[in-house]
Amino acid sequence: MNIIGLLDKQTAGTYFLDGNDMSLAKDEELSGIRNKKIGFVFQNFNLIPRISAMKNIELPMTYANVTKKEREERALELLELVDMAERKDHNPNELSGGQKQRVAIARALANNPDIILADEPTGALDTKTGRAVMDLFHKINKNQDSTIVLITHNRELAEETSRIVTMEDGWLR
Repeated sequence: MNIIGLLDKQTAGTYFLDGNDMSLAKDEELSGIRNKKIGFVFQNFNLIPRISAMKNIELPMTYANVTKKEREERALELLELVDMAERKDHNPNELSGGQKQRVAIARALANNPDIILADEPTGALDTKTGRAVMDLFHKINKNQDSTIVLITHNRELAEETSRIVTMEDGWLR
């Protein structure tokens, strides 16, 4: 996930994204690509604790130089998509695990990324909440123009996807 998400560089082989060799990209360029083309959803949410759900969603757009008005409109649209509009002014410590994950998903969608990397997105959630998060991913996959890469150890979740790629001991199987 870290290589696909341009957080780490590969030690061997070549990684092309949109026809460009990512090993040749400079750090500043990689940051821009991550911000515009890749959305991240982490198992432990990675929300900024001292700011509201809405501000957490707006943050990636700030780095993409989106105007304040456009950021606010997009954040509200995404909060509605993930059924969290009524909690927009709540800080993460005022949200349940499932609510935090829905905010994290909305944040990942903020800049209309081509790729969403979801690392064990249901791992910290109870079964019912995990089901709601997976239903949301199915909805996004159907209605958005993003590829979702779901990283999971849960075979049941993997089987809900249209394609399964298994990595074992560093090798694709």
